[in-house]
Amino acid sequence: MSMPGSINALGKALVEFTTDGAFPEEEVSALKLNSEALPSAIDALSQAKSQLEAEIHTINEETAGDVATWKAKAASLQADILRSRQTANDILRQASEPAVSGEATAEAAERVGFLKAELTYNARVREALVAIKDVNNVLDQAEQACRDQHIVEALKLLDKAWKALDALPVGLGIKALRLLDVRAIELKETVHNVFEQVWQGLIQVDAHQKRVSIQQTAEDNHMTITDAATALDLFEETNQRMAHLWHGIDSAIICHRMDVHSARVPAVMVKDGVLQVEGSADRTIDALFSDLNIIFSYLDERLPPGLIESMSTLMMPEISSRIISQWLDPAVPPSLKDMEAFENIMAAAKSFCRQLRNSHFLGFNELQDWVEDAPKVWLTKCRETALDMVRTQLLGGLGAPKSVERIEKQMISQAEGQELAAAAEEDDWGAAWDDQGDQPQDQALPPNTKQILKPAEDLDEDAADAWGAWADEGDEEKTAEPEAPAPAQESNDDDDDDAGDAWGWNDDDANEEPETAAQPQLQTQQQGSGAIPAGQRELTLKETYNISAMPDPVLELIFAIIEDGALLSETEHQGSLVAKAAAGLFTLPTLALAMFRAVGPYYYALAAGGNMFLYNDSTYLAEKLTDFTATWKTRDNLTAQAQRSLRLDNDISMLQSFATRAYSNEMSIQKTVLRDLLGGHIKINPSHKTQTGEQSLLIQDDLDSCVDGAIARVRSLAATWESILARSAWRQAVGSLVDTISLKIISDVMEAPSIGQEDAYSIAKQIATVTELDDLFLTSRAAMTRGTPAGAEHEMHPTTEAPATMQYAPSWMRLKYLSEVLQSNLQDVRFLWLEGELSLFFGVDEVVDLINLSFEDNPRTRQVLKEITGNPHPRREEHEQQHAW
Repeated sequence: MSMPGSINALGKALVEFTTDGAFPEEEVSALKLNSEALPSAIDALSQAKSQLEAEIHTINEETAGDVATWKAKAASLQADILRSRQTANDILRQASEPAVSGEATAEAAERVGFLKAELTYNARVREALVAIKDVNNVLDQAEQACRDQHIVEALKLLDKAWKALDALPVGLGIKALRLLDVRAIELKETVHNVFEQVWQGLIQVDAHQKRVSIQQTAEDNHMTITDAATALDLFEETNQRMAHLWHGIDSAIICHRMDVHSARVPAVMVKDGVLQVEGSADRTIDALFSDLNIIFSYLDERLPPGLIESMSTLMMPEISSRIISQWLDPAVPPSLKDMEAFENIMAAAKSFCRQLRNSHFLGFNELQDWVEDAPKVWLTKCRETALDMVRTQLLGGLGAPKSVERIEKQMISQAEGQELAAAAEEDDWGAAWDDQGDQPQDQALPPNTKQILKPAEDLDEDAADAWGAWADEGDEEKTAEPEAPAPAQESNDDDDDDAGDAWGWNDDDANEEPETAAQPQLQTQQQGSGAIPAGQRELTLKETYNISAMPDPVLELIFAIIEDGALLSETEHQGSLVAKAAAGLFTLPTLALAMFRAVGPYYYALAAGGNMFLYNDSTYLAEKLTDFTATWKTRDNLTAQAQRSLRLDNDISMLQSFATRAYSNEMSIQKTVLRDLLGGHIKINPSHKTQTGEQSLLIQDDLDSCVDGAIARVRSLAATWESILARSAWRQAVGSLVDTISLKIISDVMEAPSIGQEDAYSIAKQIATVTELDDLFLTSRAAMTRGTPAGAEHEMHPTTEAPATMQYAPSWMRLKYLSEVLQSNLQDVRFLWLEGELSLFFGVDEVVDLINLSFEDNPRTRQVLKEITGNPHPRREEHEQQHAW
């Protein structure tokens, strides 16, 4: 009986023999078979069969497609073989037959065409395969060149490979083409990385150590700087790489050398082939140009021309701008004082530009233009300095006031001299000028820069004696007829008021125009040179006023500029570098004065009495420029060009107009403030088409406070202006303010619907308070030190001294007589009209209105009104006699 192991060995041996054809080992073949071993052997064979069938099934499934393809190809091949055999048989048959049908011929031609197409296609496929192989070989060569660090050769091979790929006679969708393109891109990136390492070996910039090194050949000698330039062109990175190199050189070398604000400027040198900065250099422009030449020469020697051209287009404009703004512009002198040093600088700059051209650098056009336009550059610097000086002077404030004297000489007749002498003795200037009888001519306006009337108290001490001597000569006396004030010159500015309205002749109008500076003048004949005409004498008019610290520096600047222009116009200076700028210098005073007029009002407004200082300063500038112009025309050391080039007349006229406007604006503002204090303005809707009005003083809740506030305002302004304005201008300005108060009170009273007895006395009381302003116009006030507190002189002088208020406030006597009327009964009003001087200051209609306002309508009132209306001009004859005299 056999063992189970022998059974298993029998089944295994049968399976191996069946599947692999292997004979069993001897020990297995020697086994004895029995009926029990056969079932297990059969089972083993069954299992092997099942496993083999499963494997065959799996293989069939996996290779089903290939098998089908093979079968199809085999069938196709079999069919092709059969067709070929049939075709061959047909050809043989047709060849043996003498006649061939047309259909057979067509089929043969078609087959020939097909065969040719197949041959062409096969040829193209072969050509493509050869080209792909060639491209792959080129890429292999490029890869080898990259490993050998032959960057230029590798890039050229890559370029050749891409051109070959573009020329392949196949579509871009071919997988082989895509693989070659990807390989070429990756290879180019590898080449670029290798080039980056080589470039860093050729050019080294150390901003921290302030060093730049440019080598001609890399350490492995496989690449030169020229090759690197070629590689940059192939990479299309020349501009980008040169921009990076420029910024590196700037950070390491140039910015340190050109930093004019640095405490120590280092010197530039080349040591052991390395460009670096160390030590210290002179702060001169010559030293700067010398160091820059070292830098540019180093770059020119070590960089190929293509790289120099690319970098210079980025570098030179910025360097030129720095040279001009930080070194050359500050070195330009603002006058002719340092012109020799400036000419040396221009010569150095020209030499520097010439060396740049020789070194093939580009982009320094700005520097070249600056050097070629030396006259324009210098003139621009002079203009900027002049404007900045005026601006800086204004920014520093008005400074300490300075007292100046205005002197004017006029020719007057003997009669005029006697009249002025009498006025000086009586201190009554109004009498000397009154040619209107019922109204003083003086409109309380400030003096014009060319029309100055010296107050009586400021006349020379022996003036009266001089006039007396004239009277003793027995010549026929003549009265001094004053000329009408000439209208203020129109200005081109939009802010100028109408010339006719600017004189302030309509102060009593509801809508008062801004007041303009003007002054009555003596009717005189200006004498140039020669003997004084018979019967005339020269009168010297003097007056002092204060100016700020502004005019003198401005005048010094203007005079210095003009003198430089005159000097450049001389023959010996025609060869000067800036001789062409001579004509332009004469235009700078106009710009400086324009800056003064444009910026001045803002800064003057910051100081107390600023507008009046602005008026005085502008007047002073106009006077001095007028004197300078007159002197200029008589100088014999000037060239004809210099004589013609000075044109200050328009500037003088504009200064006079500007002064007038400053005074006018100040007076307009202060008058508005006074009217507001006395009642304020009423805001009326413009859509109603009604004029802006003012509230009446009589309806104010606190009448005393309103009047006191206005009076305090006048005294405060009087004290402020007294230390600024000339005496005559001060009186006229203050008189105009006083006249504003007077006109306001008179207007409000005349427009009142009715005035009761209590209201009349209250108004009269306020008028009495206002008339205390008389103490501002006492003659003895002029002898006091300026700056005395307002009101102090009222306590120092006796009330018997006659004030000159009515001379500067035309409505002053109207105000006083209004007070008299308000406090009088009917009989007193009748007396004031018929026997007094009320008719000289009020019209008959105004007096009738006042009586109707203050008195009841009864027979006695009507009788007085009848007498007054029946004699409208009770003192006409006396008035006409005074007017004729």
